[in-house]
Formats: sequence, C-alpha cells, structure tokens
Amino acid sequence: MGISSLGAGSGILTQNVLDQLRKADEAQRITPLTLNIANENDKSAARDVLDAAMVNFRDAAHELQSTTLFDTRKTEVTGTSVLVSAAGGSDIQSFTLDVTQLAKKQISESGSYSADTAHIATGTGTFDLKIGANLHTINYDATTTLKDLKNSINKIAGTDVNASIVQIKTGDFKLFLSAANEGTSQTISITDTSGLLSDDGGTKSGGTNLTSGLVTIQSGQDATFDFNGQSITRSSNTVTDLVSGYTVSLHELGKSTVNVSQDRKDLEKRVDSFVKQYNAVVGKLAEQTKSSTDSKTRGIFSNDSIVKSMQSSIQNMLGSISNAGGNLLDYGFDIDKSGVMSVDKTVLNEKIDANSANVKAFFAGGEYTDSLNNVTTLTGAFSSFYTTINLFTKTNGDLDQVKDSINENLKNYEDRKTSAIKRIDAKYEIMKKQFTAYNNIINKFSSASSVFTQLANKSTNG
Repeated sequence: MGISSLGAGSGILTQNVLDQLRKADEAQRITPLTLNIANENDKSAARDVLDAAMVNFRDAAHELQSTTLFDTRKTEVTGTSVLVSAAGGSDIQSFTLDVTQLAKKQISESGSYSADTAHIATGTGTFDLKIGANLHTINYDATTTLKDLKNSINKIAGTDVNASIVQIKTGDFKLFLSAANEGTSQTISITDTSGLLSDDGGTKSGGTNLTSGLVTIQSGQDATFDFNGQSITRSSNTVTDLVSGYTVSLHELGKSTVNVSQDRKDLEKRVDSFVKQYNAVVGKLAEQTKSSTDSKTRGIFSNDSIVKSMQSSIQNMLGSISNAGGNLLDYGFDIDKSGVMSVDKTVLNEKIDANSANVKAFFAGGEYTDSLNNVTTLTGAFSSFYTTINLFTKTNGDLDQVKDSINENLKNYEDRKTSAIKRIDAKYEIMKKQFTAYNNIINKFSSASSVFTQLANKSTNG
C-alpha cells in the first residue's frame, strides 16, 4: 500500500500523523544543526569582511614605513625666468636666480642648390663633419642628392646635429645644420677629404657650398646667470649640476626667487588613510565582539578568543610604542572616548618643522637625536604596527586560524546533519511500513466487528 493511502479505511494511523511525528523529530535533531550551519556561514562572511579591513589597515601602516615620504620636495618659483624641480632628499633652501643670458645652439646654412634632388658630388668620396669635439665621417658618391645627404647626416651624426632642407625660393634650396646642444663649444664645420663635392648638381667638383660656403647664422652661446649673487656660466639652459638633485631650466632673462621645501601632501594623505583604516577596523571589531544577552545585538565573535585578542592588540597600539621618540600621542594622534582615532595636523607639522629627521626616524625607523644629542636607532612606530597587524593577516596567521575553525565546524555540522537526515529517513520508512501493517489489522478487526454487529441485529429483530 502506498504512502499516499496510509490510514485509508481506519482513519487512525494517517500520513498526517506520520508527518507531524517527523516534523517534531526534525525540529529536535535537524533544525539546531541547520541553525548552527547558518551561524558558521555568517561567521565566515563576517571573517572575510574583517580580513579585508585588516589588510587595508596593514597596508596603510606599511605605506607610512616609507622613508621617501619625508624626502619628497616641492618648489615654488616667484618670477618667470626659470623652472626648478628638486629630487627627493635634496637640500631644502631658498635662493635667487637672475638669468642674464640664455644659451643658444649654433645654426649654419649651406650655399644654394637648385633643388633638393640636385647631386652634391661628382664621384665617390667622404667629408668630415665636426660638431664641437665630435667628428663624423659622411660618405657620398655621384648619385647622392641634397636630400640623401640630409638623411645620411641625421642617421650618422643625429646625436650631435640636426639637418634639414629649406626652400628659400624657387630654385634656391639650402641645407641647415643645427647643433643638438647649446653652448659655445658646439661649433659646426665640414672638411671635404676627397675634393669631389659639387655646387652645380654634380657637373664640376671642388664645390664649397658645404665647406667654406657654410655660413653661421646663429652662433653657439653659453648661459649666464647669478645664483644668490654668484655669477655662473653653463653651456645649456638645462642645468643639473648647480645644486645636487636640482634641475634648473632657464627660460628667459630676469630674476626669480625659488623656495624648495618638504612636500607633505603625500605624507598627510597616507596619515589620513591610516586613521581611516584604523577606525574602520576598530569599528568592525567592536561590532563583531559586542557582548549582549540579546542575540540580535550580540556580536558574532563575542565568544571568539582570537578575534577578541586582535581587538585588544589594536586598541593598545597607540600607546604601545614608547621609546626615545615618544609615542603617537606626541605626534598629534589621539583616541576619543568612543574609540575613534583622529590626528591633529598642526601638532604633526610642528613636529616636522622642528626636526623632520626625528619624525622620519620615529615613523619609519632610523637615528633619532634627542635634546641632549644622544642618538638612538629606532625601529619605527609604523614598522612595529605593521608587524603586529601582519600577525593577524599573514598566511596561517590568526585570521586564517579563525577561518580554519569555521570551516571545521561547518564540516562537522554538515556531516552530522547528513547523518541525522539519513537516520530520520530510515526511521520513517520503517514507521510507514508499520503504520500500513497496523492499518490492515485494524481494517480486518473493523470488518469482523461489522459482521458480528449485523448478525446480532438480525437475531434481535427476528
């Protein structure tokens, strides 16, 4: 007899009775395991959120270990005669630059050719092209045109000189040679070593258009300027050897005032990031470890010793770094009553103004010099913070242990639930068969009782 017909006839041991019994069994054996699995999945999601917040916090601490944060420079120029850039770690100072002469490149032009396709020689030969101290040998032959020559010069001597052809007017083409670098030392000259150059398209040799006929139309010139009143001469308008780490670009005549200072924009940005990530982690930990008798408000990790230990370690970080350099409270960092971190930039900048090297040593590590000139080598507060936080976030660290524990609990609960379901399935399969058998017996007794009743009724009526 099928399960759908269970109880038919007797109306006693029905499918509804069996379903109610199973529901009661599942409520006692399955539902608690289902709730435990859901709770562990919630823990897993919360752990992932916490892990992401901790990684961001760790990275923010790591960025403040960088010594280059304190080496960045910014320049402010009053005036338009120069531009100045300063490399990291270069000198901090103010100075004046008075440009009295800009450097120029030598520019020379050849004699006139009838076209850029005109041949420049009567046969195969060479000439020497000299730019300053550098000598280049240029080959030619009877088929070499002015245009070919330009291309050959740029290919062979392009690091020292730039060649171009300019059409002055119809039938008047000239080769222009411009020194690649400025200065009086970059003179340009051509010496024909074969004597086969031609001025008339390759008909007659001994041409001078490229040799003695090469005319200087702009002489090379050195730059001159005063640095804090000291007269300086350089061969280029780009000066990289004035002050170590400085690049000075001379643009026009006149005086400019330059101020090179520490650029704290990136440092302040990373300090703000650290504060933001600290508050995010502390807020998340407070939420997840909150104690309460109300399950709706109780933190999901309120009984987890590892997570609560993380919370204590992070909350204690602010005052934990105390050595020759002091602690973060001395540098403008603070925690209010609700546990929220803030930083007073005025206090921090005052510290940097007073002794940037000491702040750098306290933040990132290095030599710290106290008021008595005693020197102490510091590890760096944010290096210590990074080490502490990394204990939680590294592979096989504390958060990985929390994850492993959750996964182990999940597997245990899922295995127990699977086993419990199998046991209940087996139990109620047996009970279904038993109910069917009992119903058959009840139906037989009911049929026999009906016969006796009918016989008794006939006897009484008869």
